[in-house]
Amino acid sequence: MKIRRLTEGTINRIAAGEVVERPASAVKELVENALDAGAHRIAVSASNGGADLILVEDDGEGMSADDLVLAVERHATSKLPADDLSHIVTMGFRGEALPSIGAVARLSIVSRTKDSEAHGVGVDGGHIVGPRPAGFLANGQSGTRVEVRELFYATPARLKFMKSARSEDLAIHDTLKRLAMARPDVAFSLTLDGREVLDLPAEDVLFEGQLKRLSRIMGREFAANAVPVTTGREGLSLAGFAGVPTYNRANAQMQFLFVNGRPVRDKLLIGAVRGAYADFLARDRHPALALFLSCDPAFVDVNVHPAKTEVRFRDAGLVRGLIVSALKNAIHAAGHQASTTVASDALAALKPHTGYEYQPSLPGQSIPSYRAPAAYDASRDFQSPFAPAARVEPSTIEPPPPEEVATPLGAARAQLHETYIVTQTADGIVIVDQHAAHERLTYERMKKQMEEGGIARQPLLVPEVVDLDPAEAARVVGRAAELAELGLVVEAFGPDAVLVRETPAMLGQMDVKGLLRDLADDIAETGAALSLKERLEAVAGTLACHTSVRAGRRLTADEMNALLREMERTPHSGQCNHGRPTYVELKLADIEKLFGRR
Repeated sequence: MKIRRLTEGTINRIAAGEVVERPASAVKELVENALDAGAHRIAVSASNGGADLILVEDDGEGMSADDLVLAVERHATSKLPADDLSHIVTMGFRGEALPSIGAVARLSIVSRTKDSEAHGVGVDGGHIVGPRPAGFLANGQSGTRVEVRELFYATPARLKFMKSARSEDLAIHDTLKRLAMARPDVAFSLTLDGREVLDLPAEDVLFEGQLKRLSRIMGREFAANAVPVTTGREGLSLAGFAGVPTYNRANAQMQFLFVNGRPVRDKLLIGAVRGAYADFLARDRHPALALFLSCDPAFVDVNVHPAKTEVRFRDAGLVRGLIVSALKNAIHAAGHQASTTVASDALAALKPHTGYEYQPSLPGQSIPSYRAPAAYDASRDFQSPFAPAARVEPSTIEPPPPEEVATPLGAARAQLHETYIVTQTADGIVIVDQHAAHERLTYERMKKQMEEGGIARQPLLVPEVVDLDPAEAARVVGRAAELAELGLVVEAFGPDAVLVRETPAMLGQMDVKGLLRDLADDIAETGAALSLKERLEAVAGTLACHTSVRAGRRLTADEMNALLREMERTPHSGQCNHGRPTYVELKLADIEKLFGRR
């Protein structure tokens, strides 16, 4: 007989290869067990990237001696009543983590409940030792202490593929941060090689507590530049925070999605976020956000992968639509708000000038007498030898009306280099890039016109047949109604081709085959025809750019104030179509600090 049964030890080590990919995977499984046990405080320690030691201590409900023995057996769990996989409400449920870790490492668990004495059990390369009495915690206290030593010593091949200790430390840190973001009510700490790198006290479970926890992990700047996201639809509830478009990153590392408290990595998030921010960011820039989706456990399948980082939704389109609409509403609510980091970066670039030194006059030298400035000639622009490109409108010499100063963007006081408008607000100044601002205003008007009048189509004299893979063709035809709304009319032409009859007039002459292939890829990746929307938006953005007020054009005071007032009325005017800020606001208090007045 060629087929034979594997030994129990080999089976466990194979399972461990799926569940415990690296030290961070072990940390994730152990911390999730602590959360399921109702812990309010979780302390994690590791040394040498987790290869030498991983220690997780919690104050959860603990385990009795009998439960300890079962806990280290494969597929033994307390988290699946009636073996119902359709209603999973805990972080863990597979009963694989502890036996998998014990199969490839030296595992020791000590635990006690409030009503029993502490006991310990050990697993050394798959061999169970115990239970045995152990000294752990005082009477009346409950909790568990899990110690993992020499991870992967029983699987030397896996040990060879471990990354550097620094890389593994970063992975552990990232894993714990993601778990902590979803549970602000639990205190977390992380110690790496004897140095505490994370200390998160428990926060109030209300909305403000969640933002406090996020700011401790994602940075104070995120809290200052995030807008709340909250919505619900058909049994789904979405909450969290999203950064304003001008607060963006070069990668998507600051994007987090949680489903029923479980951190997940899902392409659905990438596509939904890309669609929501498409109007405001260039393709190589990414927003920062943390979104928490709550739904009926039956609506989502978390039993997709042993690591439980991937999920499947019963209606992925509904989830994506909810995320996109919620993010767009949040961005819209932010109005013309720009990132506070824009102002802080500007202030950081400003330095007090200390280059001039007083030189006393030598004997016999005359000191030039002070000469009063000539009277201002209103018939010409003021020209200063120190700022040859600066220009001040005669009408702005007088103090502006109080009602204009009280507006969010203030009253125009000058135009510098025929490019930047300087305004006075109630408590500071604002510098506006006139071209970037007008570009956004023009683009928003064009979008509104497209929405109200629809997208004009141009019929092709000869309909074009595009050959695609059968799966690609099916995806494109399945979205025919959506594509028609965008001006692209397609229909099936056999199992492996699509017939294109009409295209968006805005795009003019275009590569129809290339567009269809891009659409098929987008639909496969995100479930939506993003590339066509982006092409239309890119054309509108280009038109807006070329028809807007150019840098170098002189504006009157009335024109400048009209531009400011329209910016205040227009959503998203804080950034241009490429995610760059349209204005910088500097508070008077910060400016006074630069001059030592505070």
